[in-house]
Amino acid sequence: MAGPFAAWLKPRLEDGRYFGFMAEDAGAVVAGIGLVLLDWPPHFLHPESALRGYVLNVYVEAACRGQGLAQKLMGRAEEAFRERGVMFEVLHASGMGRPLYERLGWMAMPEMGKALG
Repeated sequence: MAGPFAAWLKPRLEDGRYFGFMAEDAGAVVAGIGLVLLDWPPHFLHPESALRGYVLNVYVEAACRGQGLAQKLMGRAEEAFRERGVMFEVLHASGMGRPLYERLGWMAMPEMGKALG
């Protein structure tokens, strides 16, 4: 996936649709979060906005877990989305991340998918 992801990422980094934050300890990156601005039609959860913020690539090094880094990164993500006029954010939670997102007030939303091709 590294090659296709890099090709997808490059134009989004260049135009600012993809951005994120990292946490460091003694100069080493120990946690990070990626954020994407999605063009999305107005929706009952965000009727005045045609943007959604998408959270992806949340990661904390195993030795640094349990210190609140993911929670701090999620808070910074929310601030950054608000600064950009985003009023609704989404993510796909792993089993490990779900308890954190629930504590932060995220709601489960049913979604279905189908791979084409």
